[in-house]
Amino acid sequence: RESERERRERERERERERERERETEWGRERERERERVGQRECKDEEEREGERERDRWVEREREREREREREREREREREKLREREREREREREREREREREG
Repeated sequence: RESERERRERERERERERERERETEWGRERERERERVGQRECKDEEEREGERERDRWVEREREREREREREREREREREKLREREREREREREREREREREG
């Protein structure tokens, strides 16, 4: 028969073994959690970078649209100038007609 001391020793050994398993499992779980957090942080950073890139693209598009609008405005101004020039030319033509007739 085993003595009380041997039995307690064997029980402590089993407890230490279970403790090591728990520590190992806990350690593995902690490591998995760190990986998940790291992946999440990495994913969050990728998403933030994607959003920043999208924001830059949107801003470039807005700037291009503003530039197109400025160009349309300049074209309208040029057209007005051409129209005034044509009107002056017609006026001169009418003036010459009156001189010929008069």
